[in-house]
Amino acid sequence: MEIRVKDEAPLLEYLYTALAPKSRTAVKALLTHSRISVNGQVITAYDHVLHPGDRIDVNANRKASFEDRNLKIVYEDEWLIVADKKNGLPTISTGRENEVTAYSTLFSYMESKVRGGRIFIVHRLDRDTSGLLVFAKDEHTKRLLQENWNQNVVERKYLGVCEGNFTRDRGSIVSWLKENPKSLKMSSSAVDNGGQRAVTHYRVIEQKKGFALLEIELETGRKNQIRVQLSSIGHPIAGDRKYGASANPFGRLALHAATLAFRHPHTGKMLTFTSPLPFRL
Repeated sequence: MEIRVKDEAPLLEYLYTALAPKSRTAVKALLTHSRISVNGQVITAYDHVLHPGDRIDVNANRKASFEDRNLKIVYEDEWLIVADKKNGLPTISTGRENEVTAYSTLFSYMESKVRGGRIFIVHRLDRDTSGLLVFAKDEHTKRLLQENWNQNVVERKYLGVCEGNFTRDRGSIVSWLKENPKSLKMSSSAVDNGGQRAVTHYRVIEQKKGFALLEIELETGRKNQIRVQLSSIGHPIAGDRKYGASANPFGRLALHAATLAFRHPHTGKMLTFTSPLPFRL
């Protein structure tokens, strides 16, 4: 979108009028996240003085210039980023010095785009699980997404390969999960043991050679939920030594966050993302 300036005015004040009925918060976000350029130069200062004849370019949906071999940005706007991470990359630091994470990578990206740029984690994936993640660019957006997660998220599906064959083509697992404070390993109980209630639904897509490819949908989001619950019914995720897998046919944990659909916390628009399975049964 291109705007020709007619009167001398501070940039932010001019944009409030030129971009009406866009909210004042949304207009500020365009400046903060380097979406505004004046005469070909990106401007983030609210008080930049405009002169008649200046050209303002509004790049509200500019494609991110970002390259990383372990992380791909699949969507970005002034409020959030949706990224697709490879297995082996942690979402957030585990305490190791100078550890590269999805968070640190996107934090550096935001800092390079605009002074003071920040990023906030909305939800996490295990280090060895690949797939789709959502990050917020401000605390308000993070809060909106997290506090209304179950209402906003319409679809969240994983693909995983498990050991063993299933006798039914679909099922649900309901159990209570607790973490061992020493081993940090989760355990699953079929009865309420004071832990967190967890519900996982699955559908068998394909079975061959003692393995099954599942489509998995979470009703709740607990730590290691899919891994511990499938292990508890005798079907650990392939490659998951921590929860009892005996085989590792893909050289990695065979779990991938493949589909994510949610309502945008600011615009109300439905966003749907898919990530192809990086391994084959």
